[in-house]
Amino acid sequence: MSCFNVSPFTLVWLTCVVLGLLVGHTHAQVVLTVPQELSLSPNKSTQQLSISWLGGDATYFDLMILRTELNETVFYETVSSRVNPLSGRHHWTWTSVEPLECTSLSVQVRSRDGQATSEWSSTQILQGNDIPSIEKSQMFPQDRIVYVGSNTTFCCIVKEGNQFDTIHYGSTVMNVTRLSRRTYTITVTNQMPSQPSGTNVFCRNKPDLCGTVVFVGYPPQPSDFACETKDLKSAVCYWNEGRDTHLYGIRRTLYSLNNRTCVVSDTEKHKQCASAQWEGTWTLKAKNDLGQYTLSDSAEIRHRVHPVAPQELTSVAFSSNSTVQWKWKYDSYASLALVCEVVLTSQEFEKKYTFSGVGLQSAFFSDLYPDEEYVGKVRCGAQQNFWKWGNWSEPFNFKTKVSAPDPPDVWMRMNGDDSVQIIWKRLSRKQSHGRITGFIVTLWSSEEDLQQNHFSANTLTVSINLTEISTLSRDRKVTASIFAKNAGGLSQPANLVLPLHFTEPTVVSRVVYSDGGFPLSWQSDANAPCGYVVDWHDAFCMPNCSVEWIKVAAEITDISIESVNFEPGVRYNLSLYSCSSEAPKLLHRWQGYMQELVPSSAVSQLIANQQDSAVLLTWKEIPLFNRRGFLQGYNIYISNGSQLTLLANLLDPGRREYRVQGLSEGSYKFTVKAYTSAGEDTGTTSSITLETPIYRFILAILASLGFTSLFMVVVAFFCYKKRKWVKTAFYPDIPEPKLPGDWSRTQRPLDVKPSPHSMVHIVEKPEWDSSKEVLIAIPEDNEGEDGLGDEPADTDEPTSLRYYNQVVDERPIRPRFPDSSLSSTSSLDSGRTDVTYTGIQTSGSSFVFQLDSEASSEDHKQQLAVEHSASCEDGGLGYRPQMQPSAPSDDMGPMSAEAFDDPQGGPGSWGYKPQCSWHLDSPVEAEESAGFAPSLGSPTSVASTQFLLADGEEHVEEKRQSSTAATWFTNLLSSTKQ
Repeated sequence: MSCFNVSPFTLVWLTCVVLGLLVGHTHAQVVLTVPQELSLSPNKSTQQLSISWLGGDATYFDLMILRTELNETVFYETVSSRVNPLSGRHHWTWTSVEPLECTSLSVQVRSRDGQATSEWSSTQILQGNDIPSIEKSQMFPQDRIVYVGSNTTFCCIVKEGNQFDTIHYGSTVMNVTRLSRRTYTITVTNQMPSQPSGTNVFCRNKPDLCGTVVFVGYPPQPSDFACETKDLKSAVCYWNEGRDTHLYGIRRTLYSLNNRTCVVSDTEKHKQCASAQWEGTWTLKAKNDLGQYTLSDSAEIRHRVHPVAPQELTSVAFSSNSTVQWKWKYDSYASLALVCEVVLTSQEFEKKYTFSGVGLQSAFFSDLYPDEEYVGKVRCGAQQNFWKWGNWSEPFNFKTKVSAPDPPDVWMRMNGDDSVQIIWKRLSRKQSHGRITGFIVTLWSSEEDLQQNHFSANTLTVSINLTEISTLSRDRKVTASIFAKNAGGLSQPANLVLPLHFTEPTVVSRVVYSDGGFPLSWQSDANAPCGYVVDWHDAFCMPNCSVEWIKVAAEITDISIESVNFEPGVRYNLSLYSCSSEAPKLLHRWQGYMQELVPSSAVSQLIANQQDSAVLLTWKEIPLFNRRGFLQGYNIYISNGSQLTLLANLLDPGRREYRVQGLSEGSYKFTVKAYTSAGEDTGTTSSITLETPIYRFILAILASLGFTSLFMVVVAFFCYKKRKWVKTAFYPDIPEPKLPGDWSRTQRPLDVKPSPHSMVHIVEKPEWDSSKEVLIAIPEDNEGEDGLGDEPADTDEPTSLRYYNQVVDERPIRPRFPDSSLSSTSSLDSGRTDVTYTGIQTSGSSFVFQLDSEASSEDHKQQLAVEHSASCEDGGLGYRPQMQPSAPSDDMGPMSAEAFDDPQGGPGSWGYKPQCSWHLDSPVEAEESAGFAPSLGSPTSVASTQFLLADGEEHVEEKRQSSTAATWFTNLLSSTKQ
């Protein structure tokens, strides 16, 4: 046995050789055939290109389609195409987006086996219409019919030498794509249905214009296909066109029935096609350029009977019934069971009647209204296997005859003047049975007829005097019978027992309008065998006003009263009466408003009266007619400028007064407004000005006077009881002056020896008033035994004068204050003078002049002022009394004015000095007297009432004040001392 040793290098070499041989064998087997005899077959209407070639056993080919002029690839795909056993050729169809006429196309094919391909076949060119030999302008596709919603590409081939402008779809300018030197395209997507004449697509290429029309629509889709018979022999088939295809004219839908062409109307939606014989089964075909639709139907002839309309209708009418007859077009209906429907219409209603029978040719109508015009129509159908109603006949009409009317609906209303108003409703057309010519009203009792009256057809109410009727009837029961009459006779009587006496209800309830009426309910009444009557009317209507009523069955105890005559703001009385053989009896009454409104007028006669610090408001109520609702109360307002402030809300509508308390003096405005559930009225305003009552002034004055009087009485009584204490406390006794030597002597006239230079010049001689205090001068040579005879006589001195203080009031003069005695010492050196103290006298008694009774008071005052001024302004310190001779004579010459001049420091300046600063007023107070206690009196001479003690000259003006009160008080104290 031999063994071979093989090296690794040898094995690798052998492997490579084997693989190389295998690869060479494979390449030898994959040699592909180049497609030959390439053929192009275009279908321009469908834009499809059919390509065929000879390609051997290959099943896959690369197909490439180019636009020839621009060498742009349109289609390049690997397609599968098996060889046709008969022709030995390969086929493939390509659908172009653009019409095939738009531009030239170049087609090449090569075989493919996996990754191996053959060489490309020779190029086959499909010539387009844009070749130079075709110079004119063109547009494709022409008159194309497409589906709604499809996309269509249009191309425009510009005439040789022209310039392209735009392409329009309808009125829209489209975006274009250039395919070749002369070809431009647009693509329209989701196309909408076109007009009956189509949609225009045109191309502008200056200066020419070319275009095409496209029709966009739907394929046919008929519905409701069925066949029926009218004469029980032939057939008529019906169907509905369905949706509009939007294709008309030569593009319209064509129909055929059992392959027989049907001529139908293009304008009608419902189509029909007749067949001379009943075939039992029918097939309908509908076809247009976009598609075809088929429907089928089958049935027995007696199941599809559709009768024709009755003909030659006639009628025979009576007062309440009528008969209608007709004829049929086909004799075959004589054996057909029919059901017919008749509709009769009058002026007030419409009613349907149904009749049936074999070969039915008439109908009878009962319960018709007399004197009524009727219009009717008839249609019929098969009673068995009913298919559908036949057509309506032509209208027929007839009129029933007149008959006696129905009894009128009668009621009554009691008036307030002992009369009753008999009312009846107007008869309707169906109740009158003819034109009403009048009414007859008969009043009768159980024994005899009392009255009978005839009234015209327009009369609906009669007023009866109950007082007169009651005297004619013995049994106190009167019945009214009302008859209606027309050409057919009198109606049956409508009887009503009249109540001779009527009582208004004591209780009236309120009812609220709701849901379109007044809801009323009541308890059943055993005395109402024939039911109830509810009437209503305006609550404020006058006699013979409009009344409405309704009659209710006995078993009904609640009802809603509705009326078209109800108006807002009107109060209505609704009354319930029992119905029996006797006179109606009022059971209950309600009042209500359809809709409450605010009162149409405000409260009247608003009056505001002052009562102390309060105001009483009173007013009159609003008339019932103007309330327009149930009053719920009153609102009281007070006016604050332009605003109203609510004072009170009175919930009692019957209250018509209100008291406003706690008001101060001033002007006020009050407004009163009544209100209903709808709101307030406009309101009435009243003004008032509050003043303090006069009796308060009187009471205040009387109270003040009484209090003052009481106070004065108490003070006077106190002063009287305590007069000693008062005198001691307020007016103590002034002690006698204590002087060295013997000064005690009785009061007597003062003998004054005047200074030689103290001559008194008599200026005028006033008349003496005996009622006043004066000093009387007595010549010395006429003195009596009381004179100073022991004194030496001096002939050089003037005549000595005596001064007597002639005081009318003989009350003793007492000094007022003890301290005043100190002032009397200053007058001791003026001469021998007896000094006493007196009180302050009145202004009329304070001077020592003898006044002329005939002189005026003004002259008196002037004289006093002159003399007082002369004595005070002289400035001398001597005593200068005002002297006047007691018995002046006419031959006494006037004294020189120089006698009154007293130079200061003269011989007589150290004599007695009177109080020249004395005033008519009371003395000054302590603080005004340099600390001295106030004094109500001052020492005076026995012959003068002047104050002997002078105050300081700086207080002259302050002492000129009234001393009336002090004088009165002094006199009072002086009187208490007596």
